[in-house]
Amino acid sequence: MLRLEEPVRIDAVLAPAAVGSHATGRIRKIALRIGKFWLLALFLIVWQLISGANPSLQLLLPPPSSVLTAGWELLKNGVLLQDIGISLTRVFTAVGLASLIGIPLGAAMGGIPAFRWSFDPLLEFIRPIPPLAWIPLAILWFGISEKEIDFIIFLAAFFPIVLNSAAGIRDVDVLVVRAARSLGASPFVVFWTVYVPSALSHIIIGIRIGMGIGWMALVAGELVGATTGLGFLISQGRMVFRSDFILLGMVTIGVLGLALDGLIRGISAALMPWKR
Repeated sequence: MLRLEEPVRIDAVLAPAAVGSHATGRIRKIALRIGKFWLLALFLIVWQLISGANPSLQLLLPPPSSVLTAGWELLKNGVLLQDIGISLTRVFTAVGLASLIGIPLGAAMGGIPAFRWSFDPLLEFIRPIPPLAWIPLAILWFGISEKEIDFIIFLAAFFPIVLNSAAGIRDVDVLVVRAARSLGASPFVVFWTVYVPSALSHIIIGIRIGMGIGWMALVAGELVGATTGLGFLISQGRMVFRSDFILLGMVTIGVLGLALDGLIRGISAALMPWKR
C-alpha cells in the first residue's frame, strides 16, 4: 500500500531564511548608523594623540581623556547636569516660541502676496542685525535674567524659521492646489492636505537651522548675563584657568546639538515617510 508523504509547507522552508535576512538587514542598518561617525572618531583619536604627546600643549588644549575626567568631576557634584538642564530649557523655550510665531507668519508671507509685500522690508531690515548686538538693549529691557537670554535665542532662531516657512508655502505646486479645488476641497482642507505636507520639509529645515543658531546665541547670552548654563561653565573655565572646563562645555554643546538634530530628523522621517 502506497503511503503519501505529508506535503511540505513553503512558509516553513522560507521562514528561517526570511528571519536570517531580516536580522542581517537590521545588523547592516545598525552598522551603517554607527559607521557614519568614523570621521568624528578619527578626529578625537588624532586630538588625543597630538595633545597627549605634547605636554606643553595640554595646558591650552587638553586631550579628550582630560575633558572626560573633568566631565566626571562635574557630574559627581551635579553641576554639569544642572547646567545641561538649564541650557536645554532655555533653547527649547526660545526656539519653541520662535516656531509658534515664525511658522504662521512665514506661511502668511508665502501664501498672501500683499502681506509679504508689506512685511518683507521690515523683516529684511531687522534680520541682518546680529543677535549679539541686541544683548546690551536686552539687558536694559529685561535685566540680567532668563528673559534676556530667551530673547536673544528667540531672535537667532526666528528668522530662519520664518524665511523657510515662507519658501515652503511659495514652492507648493499650483497644479496640485488646482486639482484639490477641482475635486471640491474647501480652502481649509486644501491648506491642511496640500500646503502643509508640501511645505513641511522647508519648515523642518528652518527649525534645524534655527536650533543651531539658537545654540550660538545661547552661549553668547550665558557668557554675558547668566550664573548657570553651559555658556557660564565656559566662562568660569576661562576665569579659573581650566581649559578642560572650557572644552567640556564646548563638547557638551556639540553632543547635545548632534542629539537634537538627530531627534528632529527622526521626527521629520516620521511625519514625512515619502521623503525617506
